[in-house]
Amino acid sequence: MSFRAQATAIVGGTVAFVRRFGSPKVQAVGHSPAIPEAKKQGIMTLKMPAAEGWKNGHLPTCAPGLRVNAFATGLDHPRWIQVMPNGDVLVAESKEQAGPPRTLMDHAAQATMRRVKAIGVSANRVSLWRDLDGDGVAEHREVFVENQNQPFGMALIGTRFYLGNTDGIVVFDYDASTGRLVGEGRKLVEFKAHGHWTRSLIVSPDQTKIYCGVGSLSNIGDHGMEAEEGRAAIWELDVASETARLYATGLRNAVGMAWEPTTGALWTVVNERDGLGDETPPDYLTSVQDGGFYGWPYCYWGQTVDDRVPQDAALVARAITPDYALGGHTASLGLCWMPEGTLPGFGAGMVIGQHGSWNRSKLSGYRMIFVPFANGKPSGAPRDILSGFLSEDEKLAYGRPVGVTLGADGKSLLMADDVGDVIWRVTGA
Repeated sequence: MSFRAQATAIVGGTVAFVRRFGSPKVQAVGHSPAIPEAKKQGIMTLKMPAAEGWKNGHLPTCAPGLRVNAFATGLDHPRWIQVMPNGDVLVAESKEQAGPPRTLMDHAAQATMRRVKAIGVSANRVSLWRDLDGDGVAEHREVFVENQNQPFGMALIGTRFYLGNTDGIVVFDYDASTGRLVGEGRKLVEFKAHGHWTRSLIVSPDQTKIYCGVGSLSNIGDHGMEAEEGRAAIWELDVASETARLYATGLRNAVGMAWEPTTGALWTVVNERDGLGDETPPDYLTSVQDGGFYGWPYCYWGQTVDDRVPQDAALVARAITPDYALGGHTASLGLCWMPEGTLPGFGAGMVIGQHGSWNRSKLSGYRMIFVPFANGKPSGAPRDILSGFLSEDEKLAYGRPVGVTLGADGKSLLMADDVGDVIWRVTGA
């Protein structure tokens, strides 16, 4: 049997196992999640629906009292969104560019990800979309910047525009009178590429710092911890001095970030490790402490040791327990703060774009959810804002949520869908 055929057999065999034996009903969600005991997988579960897209007027399912429309269509794997002060909507169009597989599992994982268009040739651009008549649909489209290296996070401070490429943060001059960049970009911070490749950005409320999420190279330090230096972390860039430092570590893949206005704390969503079961450990939403260590790869959800990893007892002892579990392998990527009054029927809290699992027997995620907050902390169970991204038999993905942000009008949400190649707009009905 060929290398590719063996990989396909692993994926197919996993799906057959799921159909025969079913999947756990436990879902590890909330402040004190019921996390099942770890069960090491000899062959890691790989399950991915095929990319179907949205056809014949089919739309995501809205929560009662809401409606959804396509703000922009015809994109090439849209991942992240930045709304500019003049109302222009910037969209990072990029995807993972996989290197040669080194193991049988690498080959199987890549075959799985190709089913949903998650890897391939990257557009490597940021496009600009403009709603000229205020009807909630963008009529104007142009290239904002191109020939980048897997661009993702974006930030604007005054007349300087920052872009998170996979290999570093680049700064450009921005002309507010034309809404365009001026000249070539200049790299400020260098990051290692490959592995978890997204580089999300968020500006501090006082506009003096930029924070950047840099995910791990591997699942659990598989290539040694030297290869993970500077990764599995959130970095802080000082805008004035253009120097950067590690702000928080032990975060396997911290992607979306948001500021909670009551406490002023930085929050993030983190994708946890694979190979220990459908719900073990859960992905999570957490506040982020300066100098904080959150466990990866030595432990999870506080001091629960992952004995697949050579241990560091001192780091395990100071690992911070996350604030709020989001369930196993939801691939929670997008995050934004939604003020009260933005959407009818929803208060203030965090909106999360859950890209969806590919390494558990019963798929999870594939929705945009809301977590209510009170007194600076999560205060209730998650609620769906948008769902219906999967077929009932889990064989087809109509879309996969990624970046989320407030619309320019303050009364809508925008969400990137990298399978549907759409930016969705959610408003009151």
